[in-house]
This record gives sequence, structure tokens and C-alpha cells, in this order.
Amino acid sequence: MDYLPLFLDIKKKPCLIVGGGIIAARKVVVLRRAHARVTVIAPEISTELQRKVKTNDIAWQKKKYTPEDLQGYQLVIAATDDRKVNAEVTTHCREQNILVNAADDAKNCDFILPSIIDRSPVQIAVSTGGASPVLARMLRAKLENCTPAAYGQLANLIEDYRLAAKAKFASVDQRRRFWENVLQGPIAELVFAGQQTAAQKLLQEAIETADVQALPQGEVYLVGAGPGDPDLLTFRALRLMQQADVVVYDRLVSQEIMDLVRKDAEHIYAGKERAQHTLQQETINQLLVRLAKEGKRVLRLKGGDPFMFGRGGEEIASLIDEQIPFQVVPGITAAAGCAAYAGIPLTHREYSQAVIFATGHLKDDAVDLNWDMLAHKNQTLVFYMGLQGLENICTNLKKHGLESTTPAALIMQGTTVNQKVIIGDLESLPALVQQQDAKPPTLVIIGEVVQLHKKLHWFNPQEDITAGAVKAFGAKA
Repeated sequence: MDYLPLFLDIKKKPCLIVGGGIIAARKVVVLRRAHARVTVIAPEISTELQRKVKTNDIAWQKKKYTPEDLQGYQLVIAATDDRKVNAEVTTHCREQNILVNAADDAKNCDFILPSIIDRSPVQIAVSTGGASPVLARMLRAKLENCTPAAYGQLANLIEDYRLAAKAKFASVDQRRRFWENVLQGPIAELVFAGQQTAAQKLLQEAIETADVQALPQGEVYLVGAGPGDPDLLTFRALRLMQQADVVVYDRLVSQEIMDLVRKDAEHIYAGKERAQHTLQQETINQLLVRLAKEGKRVLRLKGGDPFMFGRGGEEIASLIDEQIPFQVVPGITAAAGCAAYAGIPLTHREYSQAVIFATGHLKDDAVDLNWDMLAHKNQTLVFYMGLQGLENICTNLKKHGLESTTPAALIMQGTTVNQKVIIGDLESLPALVQQQDAKPPTLVIIGEVVQLHKKLHWFNPQEDITAGAVKAFGAKA
């Protein structure tokens, strides 16, 4: 995060704009909407600013800027058409610890003026940190379309009854649940329909008749977070992530996805690595039950899909035994996501008419898979957690009938910007993977469809490594 988003109260505070052109006029509009006392310093000013001077909307000092002009101001914007002058203003402001913004010059800005969706008292600010103001305006336009003007009226209604609700509900959780019901129910709909009086009456009745002794109903959301790219989350997953009180998450859930969870939710890490489990599965099952019985909405967030080598079935079995309400939200499993991002179709009418999903996490390195079933042509094999047992897998598939030249791929951190694809065959892949010092999470795909990667790969943030691996495979081919 390059900038800390803040909303400054500058009502009646003295603010200075250096410059009198079109850009300065735009900055004046923003500051005056926030009710600042604005002074403009410039030898000449635009017609628009002259009108504001005549109406006493702003003050104008008709002169060139000097460092002494900064005295008494809490915020300064340098908006001349001379970048050198703007940089000098920035230097002088920083010497006096005054917040400064230099127009179109990010390195000389202590703060950025964002694009704003104003539904006062609700405000949404969009910023690209100065990288692309046009993009910020485009995002603002999209948000404008889905943010009704009545949200401001709804916020004012809630503000009028916040103290009454606080007096009624002693618990923070109870207050949160109450206001969530208000914002997602008929009271909000009345506001959106313009029936402010009816909404006010219904809200007052809701506070007066609420049963404060009722324990909030706990629930568990078993949600698949997908293979890593946050854009692959489902709408339902996002909605539940935003309303959970506590999240119990796995190692494979990316930070980008965790950033989408409600900011004040409690986080409990339950990640599992080879030979290192933060929490045993039985403990996780008991934890979900206990949290739900406390009245909490529990988000159980798993990488990929919770029912694909995710032990989701074991967890909801415990919830059923304890009569805990739950929802299951499927996620894009790693096989589908990683294969697609690597340009490897799992099926193809010329190469593969079946797909088999298997776990490569062999307990104590034991060979406990049905290799005779796996070692067939015209099918695709996908091994989850196959990195540590890769050599064992390749050896047994060759031993049970597959050619050593059968194409094989290992995908690291699939669907993310750190994705790397290593292409080889049953003979060469283990050595290639060792050379690249591969680290989990990984997925192994074996079968003739792998050779399509060379033509179909489209998402390739690490092209140098992928290209090298493709050459290694090409040499074998």
C-alpha cells in the first residue's frame, strides 16, 4: 500500500493553492466541497476563479509565491504550470511539516486527491496513487452506477439511532448483527424507495422490540477460495467473506484473498504443511463447532475446492453431528484453475477421454495408489501435493506400463503472478523440477494433453523459466 487512505476534516481550516489555472480551479472545487477556507496565490487567475473571488468563495493574493506565504496554512496544493515551482513549494512545506500535494507529480505529494463518490455522509474514494488518474475516474464511474444516492439518507437514519441501539444492545456482536439486518432488510428498502418516515418508524420499532437475550445464531461457511487468483472467487464466497465474524484459513489461501475478508474479523491460521500441522484435523473440527456455538459466523476458508482433497466432508460431518447450520461454497479446484492458466486442457478428443485426480502425498512414501489403473494411455492424471513424491510417481507409472516419454508438467503457484510451469516427461521431469528448486503449492499433470501447453499457454508471467522447460521437453520430443 503506497498511501494510507485518510479522510481529513478541513472544515473552516485555512488551505492554500499556489497557481491560478484550470488545474488550480479543479482543486478549489474539491477543497470547497469539504468546506475549507481557500486562498489562491497567483499573479493571474482563470475566469472561473475570478467568479469565485467575486462571490467571496475564495480569497486571492495577486502575487508570485514566496516561502513566507505558507505561514498559517494546514494544507497546501501546488498547482502551477511550472513543475520547478511546484517542487519548491513541496520542499518548503516539508520543511515546515505542512501537508502538500503537487499536481501531476507523485514524488512531490504527501497525499493524493482521489476520485470521489459523494453520498454524504457516505464517501467512497478511489486512487491509483497518481499512476493513472484516468483509470481512477473510470473506476469511480463504475462505482457511481452501483451506489444509489439514498445511501447517504440511510447513513443519516442510522446515525440518528446509533445511541438508541447502543443502549439496547450491550454486546458489539449483537449490535453488528442488528445493523446488518437493518441494512439488508425492509428498513433499507423503504429508504431506497423514498419512504423515509416509514423507515424511521420501522427502525424505532425494531430497536424497541428486539430480544437482547437471544443468542445470535452461529453458522459455518465452508468456502473454496480457488487456486490463488482472487478474481476466481465466486460472488457468494465474497459475500460470506464480508459478513463472517471469524475466519479459519489454510496455508494455500493467498494473502490477496485474505485481504478481501471483513477487516475486523478474527483470523485463525489452520495451515498444514508436510510433517507440520498447525492444528490437527480433529482440533479444527472441534474449533468450528465451538465458535459456532458461541454465536459466531465462522468462515472456513480453504484453497481450491473444500471437497477436493480438502477434508471438507470431515468438517461438515462434525457440524451435522452437533446440529450446526452451515453452507458449502464450491471453489475452482487447483486442477481446473492451474491447468487452464498453464494452457493444458484436462481433456481433448484426440489425446484424453478421461481425467483422474489423485493425491501425491504418499504417507511414509508408501506406494499405496492403484498404479495399474493410473498407467493407461488416453487419460489425464492430476496429482495434488505431488512435489515430494514426484520421482516415486514417475517411476511407478513407467514400471506399470506408461512410456518414459509420456509428457508431464509441474505447475507452481498456479493462477498467480508467481506461476511457473515446468514441462518434461516421466523420465526428465523429476530432474527438471529439482534444478528449478520447486516449492509448494504445486500440481502435477501427466498425459498427452501436456504437449498442448507449447501452443496454448496464454498466462505466462515467468516466461523465461517456462520457455526453458518447453525447450527441455522439445528436445525429448
